[in-house]
Formats: sequence, structure tokens, C-alpha cells
Amino acid sequence: MRHIISLLMENESGALSRVAGLFSARGYNIESLTVAPTEDKTLSRMTIVTSGSDEVIEQIIKQLNKLIDVVKVLDLNDGRYLERELMLVKVKATGAWREEMKRMSDIFRGRIIDVADDTYTIELTGSGSKLDAFLEALDKAALLETVRTGASGIGRGDRILKV
Repeated sequence: MRHIISLLMENESGALSRVAGLFSARGYNIESLTVAPTEDKTLSRMTIVTSGSDEVIEQIIKQLNKLIDVVKVLDLNDGRYLERELMLVKVKATGAWREEMKRMSDIFRGRIIDVADDTYTIELTGSGSKLDAFLEALDKAALLETVRTGASGIGRGDRILKV
């Protein structure tokens, strides 16, 4: 089963490497990973998307809690949460494609953030499945480049990951 694990960790060099090393040493796969400083500049928030049985996820969380740099760990799947991903897509925008790419962007509530003579760059946010659906709907010949952030997640309501 797919899980989103959020953790707070010390914002210092080597911390990310130790978390990634934990996963690789035990043969666990990281599907996506995002990390950035929090409102407290001494801490970073890391969001890891991984898959495994409940026993595997429990083991991952136990191992993460043992790392000295890790302050707090939360499996977002244990409650209600919001998940979003950002994707930038560069597409051909010549001839008939120009209007088609504008229409596709509007349908998926994307924004065209760069316009060049022959290309558009479209920004989309949403669930991974929404972004996948956008890519599926595009004419493959129009697709030039994609960049995705991976999932970011936050608990709903009063569910907070804080020290």
C-alpha cells in the first residue's frame, strides 16, 4: 500500500543523506521525496512517498525515529490528509496545437506561465492522478518536457506535525 510519511528533521548537512541511506540499506523504495525548511529555520520537513505492507511501513517509521537528525515522524495515512503535487509541462504551441494546449490547460485548471513563439509552459497542481490524467490527455507529439515535485502532504484539521 502507498504511504506518505512526513517528518521533521534537523536542517543540517548530511541529514537527508542519512534518511535516504536508511531506505537504500534496507531495500525500501522511495517513490518521491520532497524536503524544505519549515517556519523554524533549524528544522526541515521531509515528505516521503513509499509503498509496503503495514509491517514494512511500521518498520520504516521505527527506523526513522532512531535517526539522530529526525525530530518527529508522522504517517499521514493514519488519518485524514491533503496531498498535492506540482508539475511543469513544456508543450508545443504552434498552429492548431496553440489553441489545443490552452484548452487543455483550462480544462485541468492549469496556468500557462511562459509563452514563447513555439512553446507554452504549463503549471499544474493537484493529486498525482490528476497530473497523470493531464499527461494521458495530451497528444504525445506535443509533449516536450515535464518536471514533477513529488507529493507534499499535510494533515487535515487539527492534525499537526510540530515539535
